[in-house]
Amino acid sequence: MTTTTAPPSSRTYTSLRAAWIPLAALCLAFFVEMVDNTLLSIALPTIGRDLGSGTTALQWVTGAYSLTFGGLLLTAGSLADRLGRRRVLLVGLGVFGLLSLCVVLVTTAGELIALRAALGVAAAAMAPITNSLVFRLFDDKALQMRAMTVMIVVGMSGFVLGPLLGGTALAHVRWEWLLVVNAPIALIACVGVRLGVAADRREDLTDDALDLPGAVLSITTIGLACYAATSGVEHGWFAPLTLASILGAVAAGVAFVRHERRTASPMLDLGLFSHGTVRGAAIAQVGTSIAMASVMFGLILHFQFAYGWSPVRAGLANLPIIVTMVAATPVSEWLAGRFGHRVACLIGACFLAGSLAGLSWGVDHGYAAVAVCMVLMTVGLRTVMTICAVALVDAMPSNRTSIGAALNDTAQEVGTSVGTAVVGTMIAALVTTRLPAGVWSSDLVASFFHGERVTYALLAVVVGLVAAGGALSLTDSRSVEEHA
Repeated sequence: MTTTTAPPSSRTYTSLRAAWIPLAALCLAFFVEMVDNTLLSIALPTIGRDLGSGTTALQWVTGAYSLTFGGLLLTAGSLADRLGRRRVLLVGLGVFGLLSLCVVLVTTAGELIALRAALGVAAAAMAPITNSLVFRLFDDKALQMRAMTVMIVVGMSGFVLGPLLGGTALAHVRWEWLLVVNAPIALIACVGVRLGVAADRREDLTDDALDLPGAVLSITTIGLACYAATSGVEHGWFAPLTLASILGAVAAGVAFVRHERRTASPMLDLGLFSHGTVRGAAIAQVGTSIAMASVMFGLILHFQFAYGWSPVRAGLANLPIIVTMVAATPVSEWLAGRFGHRVACLIGACFLAGSLAGLSWGVDHGYAAVAVCMVLMTVGLRTVMTICAVALVDAMPSNRTSIGAALNDTAQEVGTSVGTAVVGTMIAALVTTRLPAGVWSSDLVASFFHGERVTYALLAVVVGLVAAGGALSLTDSRSVEEHA
């Protein structure tokens, strides 16, 4: 097999090594999107002191990014399928880098929140396209699977390592540098994409008119749904603002479905959900993200508050997830090649549910028990996430791959919001509505462990049903088997 680099005008590459320039660029773009979700979380106390902001404002420093990012994913994917995937990605990277430099001008919490919201918009223009362009690099299904594996490992590494990288950097530089560093990363990614990814071909894009009403309704639906999850944790699920957000999301969602069924050029062709692979992969991805977000959010509290660990040590405690993401590659590829997508994802769903059930027992049995459950969960994540991402995009028409990747990312964003909301609500209901700073009393630690046991037991059932239910709709495809 040759490893010579294909020129940018050619269609595909013949190995991962040959595609190292565009693959590294796409990984950098995906990494910076994901790390920005969690990077500033560790710096919030410092930001609060510097900008004189309260707790609610600090919550929106992170929440504003997630809100605009999640709300615009489908719209960005739809634009990319019409205007050109590489073109939209290059614009998104450029805007993301320039906006990151603007942090040096920030003097108030309101300005930082607005900047974070704008960064979420730029990240939404990047996220679905980085994934869909992976499929443009290779024709071979095995190479697509391996490239997607690399992307997921890099992206999840950014999500998990955000607090660790942020905590380490804060020991040496001001918090603004956590955003400024995005600019050179975005520039390097731009150069790599420009040099290594083939230009968009007119026949690979759709000529359908942009569905502006559908875009507005989808943004409203997803944005209000994400906000409702945040508001439910912060203000309570029966607070007027939370209930209004839930009702607004439902109303906008119903209007979106009605509009998409009637319009001649829908942003998201709902008929695609009649395809079992599309429907099942999206549902299973919701399950994986519920598991990932709930464990990440819960264990951050567990390590720093119940154990009293420093942010850096708590970040290092998550390394089993990263190591397993890489080490589990042969396992998930063997499962898919041996049993097909449906059975492999069912096995992955069992790992997810089993690991959450294990955490329900292991949270008060020391770090070793927790680490074993993290490893088992990551094997399940690695298997389900990669197979479903490949299966979903592969099942889409060739001129809809970006909206397929956006649907994949949106399903994960929905799952992330649900997982975080469930953990936050359960901890508030079973333990305390306000987590005290400093060393916890033994009674509060015992109460926290009890809340975790109940929460993870509930999540084991929810994630198992959602992920397994989605897996049952997949096919027995073995598209990732090795080729001679």
